[in-house]
Amino acid sequence: MNWDYFVYFAVAAMIFWIAGAIAAWKNAAVWKTYLLTLTGLAIFFTFILTLWISLERPPMRTMGETRLWYSFFLPVVGLITYSRGKYKWILGFSVIMAFIFICVNIFKPEIHNKTLMPALQSPWFVPHVVVYMFAYAMMGAAAAMALYLLFFKKKAIQTQEMALCDQLVYSGIAFLTLGMLFGAIWAKEAWGHYWSWDPKETWAAATWLA
Repeated sequence: MNWDYFVYFAVAAMIFWIAGAIAAWKNAAVWKTYLLTLTGLAIFFTFILTLWISLERPPMRTMGETRLWYSFFLPVVGLITYSRGKYKWILGFSVIMAFIFICVNIFKPEIHNKTLMPALQSPWFVPHVVVYMFAYAMMGAAAAMALYLLFFKKKAIQTQEMALCDQLVYSGIAFLTLGMLFGAIWAKEAWGHYWSWDPKETWAAATWLA
């Protein structure tokens, strides 16, 4: 599998994701929303998995590969949020964001570097990156929910909606924390120390504190 096939998998996944978002918006049977969205996720993850096998390394090295995971996790978080609160707009929002990342990957894939430097050849590389990307997706969903409550729920703030927003933030912070811990362990194995205050670590800490 190579990037030449990405557009086919992406288009197929998007068709199912859009159908799932429409089903949610029209208050169709919940199982239809789950089935359509999960089918799209299965198609998209199939490309990630086969690309992983083809490259003989995790597809997390380049910006194009990083955007693959954002495109995958956004509908995942959208579906989780939808399942908790049945907000029919959240799946549509997550699909739109995934579509943006997919379009960037189609027109500017940035896949020129296919090798992993020695420091990245660590068992902590995959869990660190995956956990962080999932955390960012959770925080993005929390931000979307916060904007929804701020601008579209001015007359009555519902406790359940605020609770869901809080849960997304707490979950995002938990995954950010776990990602930082994985990164520290990885740094210890690769460079001999847990923390060195380099720019990436510093901004990771700033993001977590914020």
